[in-house]
Amino acid sequence: MFVRLAVWSDRHRWKALLLWVLILAGVTVGARLAGSDFRNDFTLPGAESQQAQELLGSRGGGTLQVVYRDPAGLSGLEAPAGIRALPHVTGVTEPTVSADGTIAYATVTLDVPAESMPAEATRRIIDTARATGGPGRTVEVGGDAARAAEEAEGGAAEGAGLLAALVILVLLFGSLLAASLPIIIALFAVGTAIGLVTLASHVATVADFTTPLLILVGLGVGIDYALLVFSRFRGELAAGADRAAATRTALDTAGRTVFFAGTTVIVALLGLVLLGLGALQGVAVALAVTVLVTMLAALVLLPALLGLFGARLERSAAKRRRAEGRLWRRWSDAVARRPWPAVLLPFLALAALTVPVLDMRLGFADAGTDDPGKTSTRAYELLARGFGPGVNGPLVVVVPDAAAVESVRRTVAGTPGVASVTDPMRRPGDDLTTLIAIPASAPQDEATADLVTSLRGALGGAALVGGPTAAVLDVSAALSDRLPVFVTVVVGLSALLLLMLFRSVLIPLKAAVLNLLSVGAAMGVVVLVFQNGAFGVPPGPIEAYVPVMIFAIVFGLSMDYEVFLLARMHEEWERSRDAAGAIREGLATTARVVTAAAAIMVVVFGAFLLSPDRMLQQFGLGLATAVLIDAVVIRCLLLPAAMHLFGARAWWLPAGVARRLPRLALEHR
Repeated sequence: MFVRLAVWSDRHRWKALLLWVLILAGVTVGARLAGSDFRNDFTLPGAESQQAQELLGSRGGGTLQVVYRDPAGLSGLEAPAGIRALPHVTGVTEPTVSADGTIAYATVTLDVPAESMPAEATRRIIDTARATGGPGRTVEVGGDAARAAEEAEGGAAEGAGLLAALVILVLLFGSLLAASLPIIIALFAVGTAIGLVTLASHVATVADFTTPLLILVGLGVGIDYALLVFSRFRGELAAGADRAAATRTALDTAGRTVFFAGTTVIVALLGLVLLGLGALQGVAVALAVTVLVTMLAALVLLPALLGLFGARLERSAAKRRRAEGRLWRRWSDAVARRPWPAVLLPFLALAALTVPVLDMRLGFADAGTDDPGKTSTRAYELLARGFGPGVNGPLVVVVPDAAAVESVRRTVAGTPGVASVTDPMRRPGDDLTTLIAIPASAPQDEATADLVTSLRGALGGAALVGGPTAAVLDVSAALSDRLPVFVTVVVGLSALLLLMLFRSVLIPLKAAVLNLLSVGAAMGVVVLVFQNGAFGVPPGPIEAYVPVMIFAIVFGLSMDYEVFLLARMHEEWERSRDAAGAIREGLATTARVVTAAAAIMVVVFGAFLLSPDRMLQQFGLGLATAVLIDAVVIRCLLLPAAMHLFGARAWWLPAGVARRLPRLALEHR
């Protein structure tokens, strides 16, 4: 199949290129005309916060807070003028003034939920409110809609990552044309995937943070897959094959590897569907589509480009085959001489990096950890200063039975950690009553999570504790509870695929352990930086979606390198039946490419540390760290050391199992 695909793409190179151009243009134009309908779905059926929301009925509109500060005092302050007449505004409350009289806030109610509020309409409210300031008086606007309206446009991180990737590829191949091909493949794939996902947002729930994640993964994986196929093509040229034969061999070897590696990533991503969270399911499917498109681009578009530019690429393929493998052969021999230290020392170091994960606390960032220059962040800080940190994360206590209201109110007011409780608010026409409890701690503090647990225990079902803060805690708890099942399914399916590919018992077990170790060490670094506040980063919880997403992406990418390295080792083992020689030749022919691919991944992912979004920063650090650890420590040290310890046993499979397993060969026949 792969040979036929290579032959078709080579013979019909212009047709294949035109097909991709038409697909890219079609989905891009369609997405432009249709627009996007990204929306978040944080509902969690069965959770107490969700039950409280369902009792209250429709969410109604969102709110914004107009916050004032004046050291001279705010006596006689009136509701902000001009805001009531703006689009989507249904009302403005009279200002509430702090005890010292220097800080006040008025609540602006909207006719749409915060996530549906148009950014331009929110900016008009912000501009109108801030225009009422004056000498000595500052005015800021807070709330989720204000945070969303201030989000910076993307592009800087992606551009920096692509530029760094181009530099690495030029150093690797010594040719600007050769270096450009993997990036062209990635851009075609990412552009197509963005258009498809944008169109899909009209028929499915796709979270609003999907596009930057799609770009993050698509660029890394797209360059990675194209690089693996292209490097094998150049290797065949250097060995004396003609262009057509080099293309066929590259697609029938590295192309198979890309296919099975991509399948592993897709399986890992689709495993996120098991978590049962609407927004996360949409993100998982969107990223799986992205990986599928990048895989197809590497298998269809790249051979066409190799046919178009083959003559120039052939001239630039230097005779370096023997020299580039010499260092890795010596490295393999050095590891073979002392395999136990090469296994134990890095294993213990990575295990130590994993320890902080045991104390990981999940949540969602709020304005308190945003850029201090944003008006929503300054409003958050002023509200906390004037009315206590808990005012930014009130708890909504829903009491279904009117007879129990006073008892519930006394219980809530007497619970340690509650700063204040509002008077009961009864909805006309039924017995449903609502109380607003203000915690003494900030929304992201662990004390607030403990307070929600204490309140629910003390109320004993007489009332439901909900609200945005409680909902975040419920989603985080659900993700923590379902994570073991998700990990088990993904690891099990990936190990089964490796079992069929390499017909070995030890290799899938080793791969599972080492890949889990790289993910654990990367998440340990994320916890140290973002939760514990290393390097001056504002401390806060780890975004609830980050660990599962990083696990799915990194585990899949780790399998990419695993399959690519072991495929060459297995190819040599099948030819020579020399275990040590197979490891040596496998490293000699692939380690340089894997290292370059990993370096590109690191710079592409690491560039997202430049993003102002805390979630993307955590993704960028976690993915870059995981790939760096995987490529440098695991693939170049732990894997060859373990393979030397296994020896010929690495390729052993019981005869009974071998007869029942389908044969999925990666070798060129």
